[in-house]
Amino acid sequence: MISKRFYSWGSLLTIILLTFTLPTTSFAQTNHANNKPYTDIAREIIRTALAEGQAYHLLAELTALGPRLSGSPQAAAAVEWSRHTMARLGFQNVRLQEVMVPHWVRGPIEEAAIINSATMGTIPLTVCALGGSVATPEMGVVAEVVEVKSFDELKTLGKKAEGKIIFFNRPMDPTKINTFEAYGGAVDQRGSGAIEAAKVGGIAALVRSMTTRLDDVPHTGGMQYQDGVPKVPAAAISTVGANLLSQLLAQEKTVRVRLKLTCQTFPDAPSANVLGELTGTEKSEEIIVVGGHLDSWDKGTGAHDDGAGCVQSLEALRLLQALKLKPKRTIRAVMFINEENGLRGGEAYAREAATSKEKHIAAIEADRGGFAPRGFSVDTDSTRFARLAGWSYLFEEIDAEKIFRGGGGADISPLVRQGVPGIGLVPEPQRYFDYHHSDNDVIAAVNERELNLGAAALAILCYVLAQEGL
Repeated sequence: MISKRFYSWGSLLTIILLTFTLPTTSFAQTNHANNKPYTDIAREIIRTALAEGQAYHLLAELTALGPRLSGSPQAAAAVEWSRHTMARLGFQNVRLQEVMVPHWVRGPIEEAAIINSATMGTIPLTVCALGGSVATPEMGVVAEVVEVKSFDELKTLGKKAEGKIIFFNRPMDPTKINTFEAYGGAVDQRGSGAIEAAKVGGIAALVRSMTTRLDDVPHTGGMQYQDGVPKVPAAAISTVGANLLSQLLAQEKTVRVRLKLTCQTFPDAPSANVLGELTGTEKSEEIIVVGGHLDSWDKGTGAHDDGAGCVQSLEALRLLQALKLKPKRTIRAVMFINEENGLRGGEAYAREAATSKEKHIAAIEADRGGFAPRGFSVDTDSTRFARLAGWSYLFEEIDAEKIFRGGGGADISPLVRQGVPGIGLVPEPQRYFDYHHSDNDVIAAVNERELNLGAAALAILCYVLAQEGL
Protein backbone atom coordinates (compact mmCIF):
# COMPACT_ATOMS: atom_id res chain seq x y z
CA MET A 1 0.00 0.00 0.00
CA ILE A 2 1.32 3.46 -0.97
CA SER A 3 1.47 6.00 1.83
CA LYS A 4 -0.44 9.24 1.63
CA ARG A 5 2.80 11.20 1.89
CA PHE A 6 4.42 9.34 -1.03
CA TYR A 7 1.26 9.75 -3.11
CA SER A 8 1.21 13.48 -2.43
CA TRP A 9 4.85 13.98 -3.42
CA GLY A 10 4.31 11.82 -6.50
CA SER A 11 1.38 13.93 -7.58
CA LEU A 12 3.39 17.07 -7.05
CA LEU A 13 6.25 15.71 -9.13
CA THR A 14 3.82 14.86 -11.91
CA ILE A 15 2.41 18.39 -11.87
CA ILE A 16 5.92 19.88 -11.98
CA LEU A 17 6.92 17.68 -14.92
CA LEU A 18 3.76 18.53 -16.82
CA THR A 19 4.31 22.21 -16.22
CA PHE A 20 7.71 22.05 -17.90
CA THR A 21 6.87 19.61 -20.68
CA LEU A 22 3.38 20.58 -21.92
CA PRO A 23 3.16 23.52 -24.38
CA THR A 24 1.61 26.77 -23.23
CA THR A 25 -1.66 27.80 -24.90
CA SER A 26 -1.15 30.03 -27.94
CA PHE A 27 -2.59 30.57 -31.40
CA ALA A 28 0.23 28.69 -33.11
CA GLN A 29 0.10 25.70 -30.77
CA THR A 30 -3.63 25.15 -30.42
CA ASN A 31 -4.58 25.75 -34.04
CA HIS A 32 -3.62 22.23 -35.09
CA ALA A 33 -5.96 20.50 -32.65
CA ASN A 34 -8.16 17.95 -34.39
CA ASN A 35 -6.21 18.59 -37.58
CA LYS A 36 -7.99 21.91 -38.14
CA PRO A 37 -5.29 24.57 -38.39
CA TYR A 38 -6.06 28.24 -37.66
CA THR A 39 -9.31 27.48 -35.84
CA ASP A 40 -8.41 29.52 -32.77
CA ILE A 41 -7.10 32.41 -34.83
CA ALA A 42 -10.33 32.47 -36.86
CA ARG A 43 -12.40 32.55 -33.69
CA GLU A 44 -10.34 35.37 -32.22
CA ILE A 45 -10.64 37.41 -35.42
CA ILE A 46 -14.41 36.97 -35.37
CA ARG A 47 -14.65 37.85 -31.68
CA THR A 48 -12.51 40.97 -32.13
CA ALA A 49 -14.47 42.09 -35.18
CA LEU A 50 -17.76 41.85 -33.31
CA ALA A 51 -16.49 43.39 -30.07
CA GLU A 52 -14.19 46.10 -31.39
CA GLY A 53 -14.86 46.36 -35.13
CA GLN A 54 -14.33 49.70 -36.88
CA ALA A 55 -15.83 48.92 -40.29
CA TYR A 56 -19.07 50.79 -39.66
CA HIS A 57 -17.25 53.84 -38.33
CA LEU A 58 -15.06 53.85 -41.45
CA LEU A 59 -18.14 53.50 -43.64
CA ALA A 60 -19.76 56.48 -41.91
CA GLU A 61 -16.68 58.57 -42.72
CA LEU A 62 -16.59 57.47 -46.35
CA THR A 63 -20.30 57.89 -47.09
CA ALA A 64 -20.29 61.32 -45.41
CA LEU A 65 -18.33 62.48 -48.47
CA GLY A 66 -21.43 61.86 -50.59
CA PRO A 67 -21.84 59.93 -53.85
CA ARG A 68 -18.46 59.28 -55.50
CA LEU A 69 -18.93 59.05 -59.26
CA SER A 70 -15.64 58.98 -61.16
CA GLY A 71 -14.37 62.46 -62.00
CA SER A 72 -16.41 64.14 -59.26
CA PRO A 73 -15.02 66.20 -56.36
CA GLN A 74 -16.43 63.58 -53.98
CA ALA A 75 -14.46 60.82 -55.73
CA ALA A 76 -11.30 62.90 -55.37
CA ALA A 77 -12.08 63.39 -51.68
CA ALA A 78 -12.53 59.63 -51.29
CA VAL A 79 -9.08 59.00 -52.73
CA GLU A 80 -7.55 61.38 -50.18
CA TRP A 81 -9.64 59.87 -47.38
CA SER A 82 -8.38 56.40 -48.29
CA ARG A 83 -4.75 57.47 -48.33
CA HIS A 84 -5.09 59.26 -44.99
CA THR A 85 -6.98 56.34 -43.43
CA MET A 86 -4.44 53.73 -44.53
CA ALA A 87 -1.64 55.85 -43.08
CA ARG A 88 -3.57 56.40 -39.82
CA LEU A 89 -4.18 52.65 -39.50
CA GLY A 90 -0.45 52.00 -39.83
CA PHE A 91 -0.37 50.28 -43.24
CA GLN A 92 2.96 50.16 -45.04
CA ASN A 93 3.85 51.44 -48.51
CA VAL A 94 0.73 53.60 -48.81
CA ARG A 95 0.61 55.17 -52.24
CA LEU A 96 -1.57 56.39 -55.10
CA GLN A 97 -1.67 54.74 -58.50
CA GLU A 98 -2.71 57.47 -60.92
CA VAL A 99 -5.31 56.79 -63.61
CA MET A 100 -7.52 58.87 -65.92
CA VAL A 101 -11.24 58.19 -65.53
CA PRO A 102 -14.48 59.07 -67.37
CA HIS A 103 -16.33 62.17 -66.19
CA TRP A 104 -20.10 62.08 -66.75
CA VAL A 105 -22.55 64.24 -64.80
CA ARG A 106 -26.31 63.96 -64.46
CA GLY A 107 -26.95 67.64 -65.17
CA PRO A 108 -28.12 70.72 -63.31
CA ILE A 109 -31.85 70.44 -64.05
CA GLU A 110 -34.13 67.84 -62.50
CA GLU A 111 -34.84 64.84 -64.69
CA ALA A 112 -38.48 64.37 -65.58
CA ALA A 113 -40.91 62.17 -67.44
CA ILE A 114 -44.65 62.64 -67.85
CA ILE A 115 -47.26 60.25 -69.22
CA ASN A 116 -50.01 61.71 -71.40
CA SER A 117 -52.93 59.30 -71.08
CA ALA A 118 -56.26 59.61 -72.85
CA THR A 119 -58.12 58.22 -69.83
CA MET A 120 -56.01 59.40 -66.88
CA GLY A 121 -54.59 62.67 -68.17
CA THR A 122 -51.09 63.76 -67.18
CA ILE A 123 -49.18 61.47 -64.80
CA PRO A 124 -45.60 62.06 -63.59
CA LEU A 125 -43.10 59.21 -63.82
CA THR A 126 -40.07 58.82 -61.55
CA VAL A 127 -36.98 58.37 -63.72
CA CYS A 128 -33.22 58.91 -63.69
CA ALA A 129 -30.72 59.04 -66.53
CA LEU A 130 -28.63 55.94 -67.08
CA GLY A 131 -24.93 56.55 -66.58
CA GLY A 132 -23.32 57.74 -69.80
CA SER A 133 -26.57 58.79 -71.49
CA VAL A 134 -26.72 61.80 -73.74
CA ALA A 135 -29.14 64.59 -72.91
CA THR A 136 -32.49 65.13 -74.55
CA PRO A 137 -33.08 68.34 -76.51
CA GLU A 138 -33.71 71.34 -74.26
CA MET A 139 -37.49 70.87 -74.37
CA GLY A 140 -37.22 67.11 -74.00
CA VAL A 141 -38.51 64.42 -76.32
CA VAL A 142 -42.20 63.61 -76.71
CA ALA A 143 -43.31 60.45 -78.43
CA GLU A 144 -45.58 57.45 -78.38
CA VAL A 145 -44.32 54.55 -76.26
CA VAL A 146 -43.95 50.92 -77.33
CA GLU A 147 -43.29 48.20 -74.77
CA VAL A 148 -41.01 45.19 -75.35
CA LYS A 149 -39.60 42.43 -73.15
CA SER A 150 -36.63 41.47 -75.32
CA PHE A 151 -34.41 42.66 -78.13
CA ASP A 152 -35.87 39.97 -80.40
CA GLU A 153 -39.37 41.28 -79.77
CA LEU A 154 -38.14 44.79 -80.58
CA LYS A 155 -36.75 43.65 -83.93
CA THR A 156 -40.10 42.16 -84.93
CA LEU A 157 -41.76 45.59 -84.65
CA GLY A 158 -40.00 46.85 -87.74
CA LYS A 159 -41.20 50.30 -88.79
CA LYS A 160 -43.69 50.40 -85.90
CA ALA A 161 -40.75 51.32 -83.65
CA GLU A 162 -39.60 54.32 -85.69
CA GLY A 163 -39.94 57.64 -83.88
CA LYS A 164 -41.07 55.90 -80.69
CA ILE A 165 -39.77 55.79 -77.12
CA ILE A 166 -38.84 52.15 -76.57
CA PHE A 167 -39.88 50.86 -73.15
CA PHE A 168 -37.87 47.81 -72.04
CA ASN A 169 -39.93 46.09 -69.36
CA ARG A 170 -38.40 42.69 -68.65
CA PRO A 171 -38.26 42.30 -64.85
CA MET A 172 -35.57 40.49 -62.89
CA ASP A 173 -36.81 36.92 -62.58
CA PRO A 174 -38.31 36.61 -59.07
CA THR A 175 -38.04 32.80 -59.14
CA LYS A 176 -34.25 32.88 -59.09
CA ILE A 177 -32.89 32.16 -55.63
CA ASN A 178 -29.70 34.02 -56.44
CA THR A 179 -30.65 37.63 -57.19
CA PHE A 180 -27.36 38.15 -59.04
CA GLU A 181 -28.48 35.52 -61.52
CA ALA A 182 -31.78 37.38 -61.90
CA TYR A 183 -29.86 40.62 -62.43
CA GLY A 184 -27.74 38.98 -65.11
CA GLY A 185 -30.89 37.89 -66.92
CA ALA A 186 -32.27 41.42 -67.19
CA VAL A 187 -29.38 43.88 -67.22
CA ASP A 188 -28.69 43.69 -70.98
CA GLN A 189 -31.71 46.02 -71.40
CA ARG A 190 -29.92 48.68 -69.39
CA GLY A 191 -26.52 48.19 -70.97
CA SER A 192 -27.57 47.96 -74.63
CA GLY A 193 -31.15 49.21 -74.68
CA ALA A 194 -30.25 52.59 -76.17
CA ILE A 195 -28.27 50.91 -78.96
CA GLU A 196 -31.06 48.50 -79.86
CA ALA A 197 -33.69 51.25 -79.68
CA ALA A 198 -31.71 53.45 -82.06
CA LYS A 199 -31.15 50.58 -84.51
CA VAL A 200 -34.90 50.35 -85.14
CA GLY A 201 -35.41 54.11 -85.32
CA GLY A 202 -36.41 54.72 -81.69
CA ILE A 203 -35.71 58.17 -80.29
CA ALA A 204 -35.20 57.27 -76.62
CA ALA A 205 -35.07 54.28 -74.25
CA LEU A 206 -36.91 53.78 -70.97
CA VAL A 207 -35.68 50.79 -68.95
CA ARG A 208 -37.33 49.09 -65.99
CA SER A 209 -35.07 49.47 -62.93
CA MET A 210 -32.84 46.53 -62.06
CA THR A 211 -34.45 45.54 -58.77
CA THR A 212 -36.91 42.96 -57.45
CA ARG A 213 -38.36 45.56 -55.10
CA LEU A 214 -41.62 47.33 -55.93
CA ASP A 215 -41.12 51.02 -55.12
CA ASP A 216 -40.94 54.41 -56.76
CA VAL A 217 -37.15 54.74 -56.65
CA PRO A 218 -35.34 54.43 -60.02
CA HIS A 219 -31.99 52.59 -60.21
CA THR A 220 -29.30 53.97 -62.48
CA GLY A 221 -26.32 52.06 -63.90
CA GLY A 222 -23.94 51.91 -66.82
CA MET A 223 -25.00 51.82 -70.46
CA GLN A 224 -23.15 51.95 -73.77
CA TYR A 225 -23.34 53.41 -77.24
CA GLN A 226 -22.04 51.86 -80.43
CA ASP A 227 -20.07 53.51 -83.20
CA GLY A 228 -22.22 54.06 -86.25
CA VAL A 229 -25.48 53.91 -84.29
CA PRO A 230 -27.22 57.18 -83.33
CA LYS A 231 -26.98 58.09 -79.64
CA VAL A 232 -30.41 58.36 -78.05
CA PRO A 233 -31.15 59.33 -74.42
CA ALA A 234 -31.77 56.51 -71.96
CA ALA A 235 -33.37 56.55 -68.52
CA ALA A 236 -34.35 54.09 -65.82
CA ILE A 237 -37.96 54.09 -64.66
CA SER A 238 -39.02 52.93 -61.18
CA THR A 239 -40.75 49.57 -60.88
CA VAL A 240 -43.96 51.28 -59.73
CA GLY A 241 -43.80 53.56 -62.77
CA ALA A 242 -42.99 50.65 -65.08
CA ASN A 243 -46.03 48.72 -63.91
CA LEU A 244 -48.29 51.76 -64.32
CA LEU A 245 -47.01 52.49 -67.82
CA SER A 246 -47.41 48.85 -68.82
CA GLN A 247 -51.02 48.79 -67.54
CA LEU A 248 -51.90 51.93 -69.49
CA LEU A 249 -50.35 50.51 -72.65
CA ALA A 250 -52.51 47.40 -72.25
CA GLN A 251 -55.66 49.53 -71.91
CA GLU A 252 -55.10 52.31 -74.42
CA LYS A 253 -54.18 52.35 -78.06
CA THR A 254 -51.77 55.26 -77.71
CA VAL A 255 -49.78 56.46 -74.72
CA ARG A 256 -47.26 59.28 -75.06
CA VAL A 257 -44.42 60.25 -72.74
CA ARG A 258 -42.35 63.42 -72.44
CA LEU A 259 -38.77 62.75 -71.24
CA LYS A 260 -36.21 65.37 -70.26
CA LEU A 261 -32.57 64.69 -69.31
CA THR A 262 -29.72 67.20 -69.00
CA CYS A 263 -26.65 64.96 -68.65
CA GLN A 264 -23.19 65.89 -69.93
CA THR A 265 -19.93 64.07 -70.64
CA PHE A 266 -16.69 65.95 -69.99
CA PRO A 267 -13.08 65.06 -70.86
CA ASP A 268 -11.47 62.34 -68.77
CA ALA A 269 -10.34 63.44 -65.32
CA PRO A 270 -7.31 62.47 -63.20
CA SER A 271 -7.90 60.08 -60.30
CA ALA A 272 -6.15 57.19 -58.57
CA ASN A 273 -6.29 53.77 -56.98
CA VAL A 274 -5.10 53.76 -53.36
CA LEU A 275 -2.74 51.02 -52.15
CA GLY A 276 -1.53 50.08 -48.67
CA GLU A 277 -0.25 46.83 -47.21
CA LEU A 278 0.96 44.64 -44.40
CA THR A 279 4.40 43.61 -45.63
CA GLY A 280 5.14 39.91 -45.38
CA THR A 281 7.76 38.72 -42.89
CA GLU A 282 9.20 35.87 -45.01
CA LYS A 283 7.90 36.02 -48.59
CA SER A 284 7.09 39.69 -48.98
CA GLU A 285 7.40 39.46 -52.77
CA GLU A 286 4.29 37.25 -52.88
CA ILE A 287 1.11 39.35 -52.72
CA ILE A 288 -2.49 38.76 -51.71
CA VAL A 289 -4.74 41.61 -52.89
CA VAL A 290 -8.00 42.44 -51.13
CA GLY A 291 -10.18 45.38 -52.10
CA GLY A 292 -13.33 47.08 -53.28
CA HIS A 293 -14.11 50.10 -55.45
CA LEU A 294 -14.19 53.66 -54.14
CA ASP A 295 -16.42 55.11 -56.83
CA SER A 296 -20.19 54.89 -56.67
CA TRP A 297 -23.09 56.09 -58.75
CA ASP A 298 -24.46 59.55 -58.00
CA LYS A 299 -27.63 58.19 -56.38
CA GLY A 300 -27.50 57.50 -52.63
CA THR A 301 -24.01 57.45 -51.10
CA GLY A 302 -22.74 54.07 -52.26
CA ALA A 303 -22.89 52.45 -48.81
CA HIS A 304 -23.39 48.89 -50.05
CA ASP A 305 -21.94 49.48 -53.54
CA ASP A 306 -19.13 49.57 -52.74
CA GLY A 307 -18.33 51.50 -49.62
CA ALA A 308 -18.90 48.28 -47.69
CA GLY A 309 -16.30 46.34 -49.67
CA CYS A 310 -13.75 49.13 -49.26
CA VAL A 311 -14.07 49.43 -45.49
CA GLN A 312 -14.23 45.65 -45.01
CA SER A 313 -10.90 45.36 -46.83
CA LEU A 314 -9.36 48.07 -44.66
CA GLU A 315 -10.81 46.48 -41.53
CA ALA A 316 -9.45 43.06 -42.50
CA LEU A 317 -5.88 44.37 -42.36
CA ARG A 318 -6.58 46.38 -39.21
CA LEU A 319 -7.88 43.28 -37.43
CA LEU A 320 -4.70 41.35 -38.21
CA GLN A 321 -2.64 44.22 -36.86
CA ALA A 322 -4.79 44.53 -33.74
CA LEU A 323 -4.19 40.84 -32.98
CA LYS A 324 -0.46 41.22 -33.71
CA LEU A 325 -0.61 38.56 -36.41
CA LYS A 326 2.38 38.69 -38.75
CA PRO A 327 1.61 37.48 -42.29
CA LYS A 328 4.42 35.65 -44.06
CA ARG A 329 3.31 37.03 -47.41
CA THR A 330 2.29 40.60 -48.19
CA ILE A 331 -1.40 41.44 -47.87
CA ARG A 332 -2.26 44.53 -49.93
CA ALA A 333 -5.50 46.50 -49.67
CA VAL A 334 -6.49 48.27 -52.89
CA MET A 335 -9.23 50.87 -53.19
CA PHE A 336 -9.98 50.67 -56.92
CA ILE A 337 -11.38 53.68 -58.78
CA ASN A 338 -13.87 53.67 -61.67
CA GLU A 339 -15.45 50.24 -61.46
CA GLU A 340 -18.93 51.57 -62.19
CA ASN A 341 -18.39 53.18 -65.57
CA GLY A 342 -15.07 52.12 -67.02
CA LEU A 343 -12.99 49.68 -64.91
CA ARG A 344 -9.99 51.97 -65.45
CA GLY A 345 -8.68 51.33 -61.92
CA GLY A 346 -8.70 47.55 -62.22
CA GLU A 347 -7.07 47.68 -65.64
CA ALA A 348 -4.36 50.08 -64.43
CA TYR A 349 -3.55 47.93 -61.41
CA ALA A 350 -3.17 44.76 -63.48
CA ARG A 351 -1.12 46.57 -66.10
CA GLU A 352 1.35 47.88 -63.52
CA ALA A 353 1.51 44.47 -61.83
CA ALA A 354 2.46 42.86 -65.14
CA THR A 355 5.02 45.56 -65.95
CA SER A 356 6.62 45.28 -62.51
CA LYS A 357 6.46 41.47 -62.65
CA GLU A 358 4.79 41.33 -59.24
CA LYS A 359 3.84 37.87 -58.03
CA HIS A 360 0.18 37.83 -56.98
CA ILE A 361 -0.89 34.53 -55.45
CA ALA A 362 -4.55 35.56 -55.00
CA ALA A 363 -6.88 38.51 -55.58
CA ILE A 364 -9.95 38.96 -53.37
CA GLU A 365 -12.80 41.39 -54.02
CA ALA A 366 -15.75 42.46 -51.87
CA ASP A 367 -18.41 44.06 -54.09
CA ARG A 368 -21.76 42.47 -53.30
CA GLY A 369 -22.88 44.60 -50.38
CA GLY A 370 -22.29 44.67 -46.65
CA PHE A 371 -24.67 41.85 -45.75
CA ALA A 372 -23.88 38.78 -43.64
CA PRO A 373 -21.16 36.68 -45.35
CA ARG A 374 -22.16 33.31 -46.72
CA GLY A 375 -18.95 32.17 -48.42
CA PHE A 376 -16.62 32.80 -51.34
CA SER A 377 -16.82 32.35 -55.11
CA VAL A 378 -13.56 31.17 -56.64
CA ASP A 379 -12.13 31.44 -60.16
CA THR A 380 -9.06 29.22 -60.41
CA ASP A 381 -7.89 25.72 -61.38
CA SER A 382 -9.17 22.58 -59.67
CA THR A 383 -6.09 22.06 -57.49
CA ARG A 384 -6.19 25.54 -55.98
CA PHE A 385 -9.94 25.42 -55.66
CA ALA A 386 -9.74 22.21 -53.64
CA ARG A 387 -7.12 23.77 -51.39
CA LEU A 388 -9.33 26.79 -50.73
CA ALA A 389 -12.40 24.62 -50.16
CA GLY A 390 -10.42 22.69 -47.56
CA TRP A 391 -10.41 25.77 -45.32
CA SER A 392 -14.20 26.12 -45.28
CA TYR A 393 -14.36 24.92 -41.65
CA LEU A 394 -12.81 28.23 -40.54
CA PHE A 395 -16.00 30.06 -41.56
CA GLU A 396 -18.59 27.65 -40.17
CA GLU A 397 -19.19 29.63 -36.96
CA ILE A 398 -20.49 32.58 -38.98
CA ASP A 399 -22.36 30.47 -41.60
CA ALA A 400 -19.93 31.59 -44.30
CA GLU A 401 -18.47 28.19 -45.24
CA LYS A 402 -19.84 27.93 -48.80
CA ILE A 403 -16.91 27.90 -51.21
CA PHE A 404 -17.92 27.39 -54.81
CA ARG A 405 -16.84 28.15 -58.35
CA GLY A 406 -17.72 31.58 -59.72
CA GLY A 407 -16.38 34.98 -60.67
CA GLY A 408 -14.25 36.93 -58.23
CA GLY A 409 -15.31 40.44 -59.21
CA ALA A 410 -14.94 43.10 -61.88
CA ASP A 411 -11.92 44.98 -60.48
CA ILE A 412 -9.79 41.87 -60.11
CA SER A 413 -10.89 40.36 -63.43
CA PRO A 414 -7.86 41.83 -65.31
CA LEU A 415 -5.58 40.06 -62.80
CA VAL A 416 -7.55 36.84 -63.23
CA ARG A 417 -6.94 37.05 -66.99
CA GLN A 418 -3.23 37.03 -66.15
CA GLY A 419 -3.66 33.74 -64.28
CA VAL A 420 -4.12 35.03 -60.72
CA PRO A 421 -6.75 33.11 -58.70
CA GLY A 422 -9.79 35.36 -58.18
CA ILE A 423 -11.96 35.16 -55.07
CA GLY A 424 -15.17 37.05 -54.32
CA LEU A 425 -16.72 37.53 -50.89
CA VAL A 426 -20.34 36.34 -51.20
CA PRO A 427 -22.83 37.86 -48.72
CA GLU A 428 -26.49 36.98 -48.33
CA PRO A 429 -27.95 38.19 -51.66
CA GLN A 430 -31.69 38.78 -51.23
CA ARG A 431 -31.63 42.50 -50.34
CA TYR A 432 -28.73 43.82 -52.43
CA PHE A 433 -30.78 44.97 -55.39
CA ASP A 434 -33.22 46.79 -53.11
CA TYR A 435 -30.46 49.38 -52.76
CA HIS A 436 -28.11 48.93 -55.72
CA HIS A 437 -27.47 52.11 -57.78
CA SER A 438 -30.30 54.04 -56.15
CA ASP A 439 -31.12 56.66 -53.54
CA ASN A 440 -31.81 53.73 -51.18
CA ASP A 441 -28.08 52.93 -50.96
CA VAL A 442 -27.20 54.83 -47.78
CA ILE A 443 -25.52 53.83 -44.53
CA ALA A 444 -28.87 53.38 -42.76
CA ALA A 445 -29.36 50.32 -45.00
CA VAL A 446 -26.20 48.65 -43.60
CA ASN A 447 -26.21 46.45 -40.51
CA GLU A 448 -23.09 46.96 -38.37
CA ARG A 449 -22.74 43.33 -37.21
CA GLU A 450 -23.16 41.94 -40.72
CA LEU A 451 -20.57 44.40 -42.03
CA ASN A 452 -18.11 43.36 -39.30
CA LEU A 453 -18.63 39.67 -39.99
CA GLY A 454 -17.76 40.22 -43.64
CA ALA A 455 -14.56 41.99 -42.60
CA ALA A 456 -13.72 39.08 -40.29
CA ALA A 457 -14.21 36.57 -43.12
CA LEU A 458 -11.83 38.57 -45.32
CA ALA A 459 -9.26 38.81 -42.52
CA ILE A 460 -9.32 35.05 -41.92
CA LEU A 461 -8.93 34.23 -45.60
CA CYS A 462 -6.17 36.78 -46.14
CA TYR A 463 -4.19 35.51 -43.17
CA VAL A 464 -4.44 31.82 -44.12
CA LEU A 465 -3.42 32.61 -47.69
CA ALA A 466 -0.50 34.68 -46.40
CA GLN A 467 0.69 31.80 -44.22
CA GLU A 468 0.02 28.85 -46.49
CA GLY A 469 0.11 30.22 -50.02
CA LEU A 470 -2.10 28.75 -52.73
